[in-house]
Amino acid sequence: MNKLTGKIVAIETSPHMSLVTIDVDGDLFSSIVLETPATAGYLKEGGQVALLFKETEVSIAKGLCGLISLRNRFQATVKKIDVSDILSKIFLDYKNKEIVSVITTRSTKKLGLAEGDLVEWLVKTNEVSLYKEA
Repeated sequence: MNKLTGKIVAIETSPHMSLVTIDVDGDLFSSIVLETPATAGYLKEGGQVALLFKETEVSIAKGLCGLISLRNRFQATVKKIDVSDILSKIFLDYKNKEIVSVITTRSTKKLGLAEGDLVEWLVKTNEVSLYKEA
């Protein structure tokens, strides 16, 4: 499980859910949660939260350009690649934090991924979970 920490900078709410914007070292992440500030005390601007997302939910891109619906799109450097027959585990350096992605080995080869490559990693807003840091 990937984990980052950040500070809530904005919250948009509807009756039963919130779209939360979190600042992580100057990058803005988005998360949709099935809670609102009225039902979850940790949802407040300025509050510190942890962001969690699975390795299998992290996509990798090289040379991506144009518009895309994924809001969580950030640059990183490939640190290490563990290749197996079907799946590959890609270890990324994102602002001196490790992000791990699990993608198919076919995709790893098609992208021509190698250690030291500058890539973008992406994760859908609805795949980022939040919880209050202790």
